[in-house]
Amino acid sequence: MRILVDYRSALRQRTGVGEYIHQLIRAYAAAYPGEVTIFTSSWKDRPSLQVSSELGVPIIDRRIPVRVLNLLWHRAEWPTIEAVAGPVDLAHSAHPLLMPARYAAQVVTIHDLFFLTDSARNGAEIRRDYPALAGSHARRAHAVITSTDYGKRLVRDRLGVSEERIYVCRPGAPSWKSIGQGPNIPREGYLLFVGTLEPRKNIGKLLDAYEVLLGRRPSPPTLLIAGRATAEAREWLSRIEAPPLAGRVRYAGYVPDEQREQLYSGARLLVLPSLDEGFGLPALEAMSAGVPVVASNRGSLPEVVGSAGVLVDPDDVAAMSTALERLAFDDAAAAEAGAAGLARAQAFTWGAAAATLHRAYEEAIARRQAPSGTGHHSPMKPV
Repeated sequence: MRILVDYRSALRQRTGVGEYIHQLIRAYAAAYPGEVTIFTSSWKDRPSLQVSSELGVPIIDRRIPVRVLNLLWHRAEWPTIEAVAGPVDLAHSAHPLLMPARYAAQVVTIHDLFFLTDSARNGAEIRRDYPALAGSHARRAHAVITSTDYGKRLVRDRLGVSEERIYVCRPGAPSWKSIGQGPNIPREGYLLFVGTLEPRKNIGKLLDAYEVLLGRRPSPPTLLIAGRATAEAREWLSRIEAPPLAGRVRYAGYVPDEQREQLYSGARLLVLPSLDEGFGLPALEAMSAGVPVVASNRGSLPEVVGSAGVLVDPDDVAAMSTALERLAFDDAAAAEAGAAGLARAQAFTWGAAAATLHRAYEEAIARRQAPSGTGHHSPMKPV
């Protein structure tokens, strides 16, 4: 198989979607060498010299602005991937919209449908294209990749994709060098949030819960917020600079992959109070590090965390504050939660994800090649 995977979401700062595709490609290339090439496109950002060797795959890099290429791909379905990158058997998009193809099978990745439920809070390109096109693209795709059963149900029920075309490739737990052998509950550790600072991450309610905790405990652990700030984060960043949060809440910005282990090693617990998550990778990272988890009971998080963490209603500030207080001050409860997270994390492996992805690719190519009427054909514009 000649597989081309869109790597653009991981080209700069690797947030959840970018980290997922990066690790998935690396696992797939290790299990099935020689099949995958990654595609990047940007006017100014080039892939680092280490990417190809780290992933074990070749790179096709084009100096085409992302916005221009996406506009052409999403709205004109031109140029085809064959014209841009050469002949391939399958083109895998890391997001919900297809890469146009003349002959190749087409695969999309859909972690969640937040762009449908709260589109006003997304970027301009997502607002313009995703709500209008994601459903038809998903139904035309020869396979849809998602990361949870929750995501699979959304794609099936909301977008009308037949279940046999949807494949759940769960992320694998990371391997740490100095943590992950037992519960990680440093007495002087901080309360940690990791994620992009955007509305669905529910930062405002997290700050509310921490204020309640401050009212009960005069010297609670510091709250450390790590993640890229969007324009909508200004209110929260201003709030943590003023009393009563000033000096108690710290903003660390985006933390690159090579500093993640140090970030989790200093954490007493992770709190992820999201209103919706397609997976919630920080929860798995924390569990694999032995860090106790307090998470929202919405989206995919109950599926990922299971009974290994404390699940709370993200709108219930009092419950969130109580959960933070218990794990921050009760060593026995924190140790139990850390151990449960370690056990839970063992269920998530990149090897299993790569095997499922391989099956998805093979079946997608078979559907593309099936005779008319028994498979699937996506009429595309000529090269």
